[in-house]
Amino acid sequence: MSKRRKNQRAATPSGRRERIRDVFVPRPFEGLVDEPEWIALRELVPAASAPLRLTPALVDEYGDRPVTLATVLPMAAPAMSRDDGHIFIGLQRHLQSGDVSRDLAESLLCALRTDPGAQVAVPPLPGPGPRLQDILVDGPLEVSLHEGFEFWLSPEAAEDPTVRASLERANAAIYPTVRLTAARAAYWCQVTGKAHVRWVLPEAEEAALDALARLGAAGSLTLGEETRFAGMFRAHGRLVPVWDLPEETPADDWEQQVADFAKRYADALAETGPLDAAARRSRQGLLGRQLTLR
Repeated sequence: MSKRRKNQRAATPSGRRERIRDVFVPRPFEGLVDEPEWIALRELVPAASAPLRLTPALVDEYGDRPVTLATVLPMAAPAMSRDDGHIFIGLQRHLQSGDVSRDLAESLLCALRTDPGAQVAVPPLPGPGPRLQDILVDGPLEVSLHEGFEFWLSPEAAEDPTVRASLERANAAIYPTVRLTAARAAYWCQVTGKAHVRWVLPEAEEAALDALARLGAAGSLTLGEETRFAGMFRAHGRLVPVWDLPEETPADDWEQQVADFAKRYADALAETGPLDAAARRSRQGLLGRQLTLR
């Protein structure tokens, strides 16, 4: 086949659909009012849930079935339809395309088309179609943290010994996590002999980085004595700073320190003008301390 004919084939409609399907969307939750919380539940939290509201058009088409967002479902499944008609959508799943929002929306639509109690079949790469922003009534997430995954189960399933054994294995992987009230999408957690605060910042990356750089230049990046600013990582187009904390100090004792830092951060965000020399050095240091937590 000639080079020209190869190029013609690449320009066919099916070829365009393939490229669109594989496009990477850096901010899949952009436009949702609780974007940082969506990111936190996907990247930081082991066991949590939040109710979702379908658009009136979907309610008219499929009925008013309850829908719950879950951090993870059994076997990291994308969706589940319980015998009682309750639908669960898993944020943390094995297979995904370049657009997390599109993947989750397709999982939800597939679950709505599935009879209660039947296994939900979800394509690994859904192709173009509606996204979360198109099918949900947007609003703040009402997040509930769980010490175990019992919220998955209907009362009948919870009595099955095999199900209980599987549930115990899943629960063993949960590390202690507390949602802080001092800042939206900020979480305390305890993992492998350490404690951390992780906070998904709501601002654009460059603005957030400049604010953190100003705080770093002023020596104000920690949460107080015996704490350390460990670095930050990027998640779905937002920065997530991480602090190392004394393991023995409970989560509630960090509320005031996080609130104080949030105030310093807001003040740094409000500063205008270019960074001074110290802040520029701090910024470079922050870029060199990016973590790989995902």
